Amino acid sequence: MIRYPAKTLKTIGITAPSSGVGKEQHALLKQAIARQQQNGFRIETGETAWTQELAKSASAKKRAEEFMDMVNDPEIDFIFPPWGGELLIEILEYLDFSKIQPKWLLGYSDLSLLLLAITLNTGLATAHGTNIVDLRGEKSDETTGQWLSVLKTGAGETVIQKSSSHFQKQWNHSEPSPVVFHLTEPTSWKTVSGADETISGRLLGGCIDVIRHLIGTPYGEFQAFRDKHIPGEKVVWYLENCEMSVTDLKRSLTGMKYAGWFEDCAGIAFGRSAANEPVEGYTVEKMYQDLSDDLNLPIVFDIDLGHVPPQIIFVNGAYAEIHVSNGKGTVTQEFR
Repeated sequence: MIRYPAKTLKTIGITAPSSGVGKEQHALLKQAIARQQQNGFRIETGETAWTQELAKSASAKKRAEEFMDMVNDPEIDFIFPPWGGELLIEILEYLDFSKIQPKWLLGYSDLSLLLLAITLNTGLATAHGTNIVDLRGEKSDETTGQWLSVLKTGAGETVIQKSSSHFQKQWNHSEPSPVVFHLTEPTSWKTVSGADETISGRLLGGCIDVIRHLIGTPYGEFQAFRDKHIPGEKVVWYLENCEMSVTDLKRSLTGMKYAGWFEDCAGIAFGRSAANEPVEGYTVEKMYQDLSDDLNLPIVFDIDLGHVPPQIIFVNGAYAEIHVSNGKGTVTQEFR
């Protein structure tokens, strides 16, 4: 059984279990905080949100302690880290998963490792999507703006998200704009088969660069999670590649296969990526085809997920149906 946090959202806790915001970028976080205060939220900000040194916000113990304090603070309704980073994996040994209370945690990139670890070890739903710094603009695109609707979906309810009309090809931090993303490229969701596809099952996933490191650790016991929380059900993996070449991505997926993570899998959805560099002519499209043939699974790709915005909110543990037709897609999630 999957447990879902309450949909009453009044207070945001901002802590940095991975990277914090260094002094030179404090203005970004202050702008994001002000924007959410204008939207009616109360904000509690931890010390780690404002610090960054040696590729992390603070020591592993301090990051873990501040996260546990916030996750167990009854005055905080959900936790929204500023962004991802590099070394979140260091804090796992200092977390007490048995004491993590059911409240939303939203983020992506390095944060997806914590999201997946919490769901696997507790059966609590976690939300993979935008970060709070990327919500600092006066306006938000329709896809990114769905984050709050998803978090306000209660247990037993359903939320539907649609593919974006356009995505962002590259970041342009120098251009002043009331919006954070500059969505210029037409979005097209694709399938390996070239035909319409519908994939349904329990969602699990994140940034494959980091979640792959859970394999073989006490925090990534996938089969134990399945047996306890979703016995007999199919899984749909949603994955995105931040920095890996095609061959490194294939190695990582093969490791997941060897670890049994693709057993009883209904299909895989891959996000757009600015990485996926081919190696000796081995393209990501060819790799997707090989993976589909090897696992005998439908694969959809270039969906709204990950480091090439905008992105849909995927809830670990939710029952979902992903439908792709003629370049467009829908993600229907049932909180059951």
